[in-house]
Amino acid sequence: MRKSSPPPRPPAKMTLEEIAARLRRADIPNARLEARWLLGDAPDEATLAEWVRRREAGEPLQYVEGFAFFMGRRFRVDERVLIPRPDTEILAERALQYLEALPAPRVLDLCTGSGALAVTIAAQRPDARVVACDISEEALCVARENAAGLNVAFARGDLFAAVEGAFDVIVCNPPYLTAEDMLSLQREVRYEPALALRGGADGLDFYRRIARELPVRLRRAAFFEVGAGQARDVAQILRAALPGRCEIARDLAGIERVVSIETEH
Repeated sequence: MRKSSPPPRPPAKMTLEEIAARLRRADIPNARLEARWLLGDAPDEATLAEWVRRREAGEPLQYVEGFAFFMGRRFRVDERVLIPRPDTEILAERALQYLEALPAPRVLDLCTGSGALAVTIAAQRPDARVVACDISEEALCVARENAAGLNVAFARGDLFAAVEGAFDVIVCNPPYLTAEDMLSLQREVRYEPALALRGGADGLDFYRRIARELPVRLRRAAFFEVGAGQARDVAQILRAALPGRCEIARDLAGIERVVSIETEH
């Protein structure tokens, strides 16, 4: 009588030290901390082994685990969207502070990506009429999932092409990497969609295109994230398109990160 094959062995249980050592050999910063997260978040050993393999290869931890936190809220993320960064929280905070004085504001989030800005505003201001726009249908699929249960409308299009009328507040974290930046991306950033990164030769293409329509699209104030060293140029672009008061805010590292313009109303 033929003996049946023994059941397959479950994957060997990896220890914190083993995972941390593998990540260190792969030049992952904060290897022990990330190892602790992977070990704590993986639902089973097979998933853990796959996650460690992907992180060793340089895939961002947020894509590996499928989520990122922004303003204390958990967002679904994957390779279809840019990973929300803490720097962008400065933009969200300033926009929310401005919105405090506006009842039932109409808000537009251009280049919404994962929907981090739109969702954050809608969650904290249920009375706001928030529209989130992106050219990528794949990104909008992720954003819609993140916005479940909130008052956010979605539009697919190239900047203002898919929306009508004017908005009290516009928020935008557009692609702003230069052509030179795109040639020397960090390993993890190469996993993110180029469409969400590439800002033209000098990184300012989107600001110029948006600024041209601000006179007919903006009622009150607009808030933009910018790359390091771009704030003064972006402020100049905005002032040339629209009379108003420009302000620049720094992130936690002291880098000029957010440029805002308030119309003369």
